[in-house]
Amino acid sequence: MKRSILLGLYFLLFLPFLCMGQKYKHVPLEAGPSQKVHKKSPSPELHLDFPNLNKIPYYRNSRQLAAIQKLEKRKRYDQVLPLLEKYVHNFGVENFYKDTRLLWRLGQLAERQGELEKAKALYRLVLKHHRSDVRRVASYYDSLEQNTKDYYVPLDYYYELVEYRKSVTTFKPPKGVYVNMGKAINSSYADYGPTLSDTNATLIFTSKRHIHGLKDRSNEDLFYSRQINGFWEEAQPFGKPVNSIYNEGSAYLSRDGHTLFFTRCEARDSYGNCDIYTATKQPDGNWGQIKNLGSNVNSEAWDSQPTLSANEDTLYFSSDRLGGFGLSDIYYSYKTKSGDWAKAQNMGPVINTRDSEVSPFYHPLYQVLYFSSRGQLNNFGDFDIYKTYKVQGHWQEPRNIGPLVNGRGSEYYFTIDAASKNLYYARSEADDIENLDLFSFPLPMEAHPLAVTKVVGMLTDSVTQKPLSGVISVIDLDNGIEISSKYIRPDGSFEFNLIDNSNYLLLIQSPDFFTIEKQLQLQQDTSVQVMTTVIDYSIPLVFKNIEFDQNQSSIKEDMKPVLDEVALFLMDHPTYRLQIAGYTDGFGDPNFNLSLSQDRADAIKRYIERQIGIPGTDSRVEAIGYGSTRPLREEKTEEDRRINRRVEFKIIKPDKGQF
Repeated sequence: MKRSILLGLYFLLFLPFLCMGQKYKHVPLEAGPSQKVHKKSPSPELHLDFPNLNKIPYYRNSRQLAAIQKLEKRKRYDQVLPLLEKYVHNFGVENFYKDTRLLWRLGQLAERQGELEKAKALYRLVLKHHRSDVRRVASYYDSLEQNTKDYYVPLDYYYELVEYRKSVTTFKPPKGVYVNMGKAINSSYADYGPTLSDTNATLIFTSKRHIHGLKDRSNEDLFYSRQINGFWEEAQPFGKPVNSIYNEGSAYLSRDGHTLFFTRCEARDSYGNCDIYTATKQPDGNWGQIKNLGSNVNSEAWDSQPTLSANEDTLYFSSDRLGGFGLSDIYYSYKTKSGDWAKAQNMGPVINTRDSEVSPFYHPLYQVLYFSSRGQLNNFGDFDIYKTYKVQGHWQEPRNIGPLVNGRGSEYYFTIDAASKNLYYARSEADDIENLDLFSFPLPMEAHPLAVTKVVGMLTDSVTQKPLSGVISVIDLDNGIEISSKYIRPDGSFEFNLIDNSNYLLLIQSPDFFTIEKQLQLQQDTSVQVMTTVIDYSIPLVFKNIEFDQNQSSIKEDMKPVLDEVALFLMDHPTYRLQIAGYTDGFGDPNFNLSLSQDRADAIKRYIERQIGIPGTDSRVEAIGYGSTRPLREEKTEEDRRINRRVEFKIIKPDKGQF
C-alpha cells in the first residue's frame, strides 16, 4: 500500500499552484442548473459564417480596404469594426492564409468591444491558418482561453493517481487503453483504416501485408475479420474484384451491408492519384459492380477515406486537391434528388487548417464527426483525433478527445460501434510512425458522442474567497471507473462534459487538503460551488468525531472515515510527517490519564500506519500522550472537560527544498 515517491515529487513541484482546503470544513453549495442541453448535442456555439468559401477562391475589394485603412489611421475603431467584419465575411479559401492579418485585427477589435467569444474564434482561425510567426496572436488567445481550456494531468500521473486510490477505494481506470488488437488482425506491416458492419460482427480494414514484384513493393488490400463469441477471427483478404493489382483501402460499409465504399489508387479509370469507388454485394454473397463515384466527388488529386452520415445521404472524405486550406482537407458531397452525388465542397476553416485533416468518421447514430488532424489546437502528439458536433446546421469547434486516446505518436481512422461502447483506430508510436497497428478498447468519456452535459464549478477559499487549485478527478459511480483527471484552472474553475442520467463522484486533491468529495446525480447542466478552508500547518487539527469511550483506547467505527482521510493525505504526500497528540480531561488520577492518552495516540498511530502500509519504526508518524497536562479550558463544566478530551493532528511539511 505504499505510495510512490513520484506522486509526492509531482505535487511538490507544483506546490506554488496547489493550495486547497480540508474536507471536514468544506461547505459544498449547488447553484441553480443552467439551461438543459439535449442529450445528443451540446449547446450552440458562436458561428462565423463565410458563404463565399466554395464559390470564389479569393475576395478582394480595394475600395473597402482603403476605407477601413482610412478609419484605422483616424482611430475610429467603432466604425472600423462593422466594415472589417463585413469584409472578412466575404472571404474565400485563399484569404485565410493570405489575409490572416485581417482576421487578427478583427479579433483585436472584437476583444476591445468585449465580444470575447468572437475574439477567441477569430484568434483560433489565425492560429489554424497562419503562414508566419503568430506568437503575439497565441499570447492574446492564451490570455483569453486560460480559464476555459482543459489542463489534463499527464497520462502517467493519471494512472499513478488511479493506482494509489486502489488502496482505499475500488475505483478503476478505463479498461485497457492502447490495447493492440493482436496477431489475428495486425501484421508486421501497416494495418489501418478500420470500419464495422452495422451489427459490429465484421471488421474491415486496410493492410500492406501483401508484397508484390521483385522490388518488394507493398500492395494495399482490404481485409476482413468476423467476431465470434467476443473474439476476432484471423483476418482474410477481400479477394477479387475488390482487391486488384492496384492499391485498395479505407473502406466504409453501408448500414444494410450491400454497398462498400472504398479507395482505389492509380487505376485506369481513376481521375487522379486515388479515387473513391463503390462495390455492390451480389445475390450470391460476392462483391461486384465496381464503380467510380465520378468527377463530382473525385478530383485530379488524392481522394480517399470515405464515411457516410447517419442517414447515408452525405459523404465525407479526405482530399489533397488544389484549392483547399492545407496539405489535405475534409470535403463533403450530398445526394441530389436524382440520386447522384453533388459537387464536393470544402468543410471550411473551422474543421480544416493549414496542415492536414484526414480519416473522417461519422457516428452511425448521432451528428458527430470524428477526424484526425495535425493542425488543430491542443494537440498531444503528431496527428490527434478530434470530434465536432453539428448543432443547428453548423459544425462546432473541434475538441481533442483526450489523452486516453491521443498519445505522443499519431492516431488515425477512428471508428466507434453503434452502441458507443468500443473504439477502433490506428496508431503508431512516436518513433515508428510508418508501422501502424489497429487498437481497440472501451470508449473513454471525452470521446463519447453523448458526453455533452456540462458540469462546471468553482473552488474557492471560504475565508478569503480567492480561487484554489488542485487536481480534480471524475468517477463514474455506475461503473466504478475513473474517467478523467484535470488540473483546476488558474481562476479556480473546472469543467467536464459528462453523460445525462448518470451518477458521478468528483474528487479534488492537493498538497494542502483532505480530499473533497462531491456526488452528482446528473440530469442536466449543473454548476457546483465548492468552498473550503486552506490548511494552516501551524495550527493542529482537531476532529470532533475523534472521541474515545470512557477509559478506553480502542478505535471506534465512527473514527475511521476521518483517520482514513489523514492516512490518504500521508499516502499522497510521502515527504510529510504527522504528529498525533492525545489529551484527557483533569478528572481522575493524572498518571492514569497520562498512560491512557498515550495508549489512545498509539492506537491512532497504529491504525494509520496499517492503512498506508508503513512499519511502526517509520518516523513519519509520531504519537505522544500528554494526559491532562495541557488543558485548553479551566474545567468548570462538562463542556469544558469535553473540549479538553481531544486528539490533535499536526501535519508537518518538509523543509524548504526537501523532496
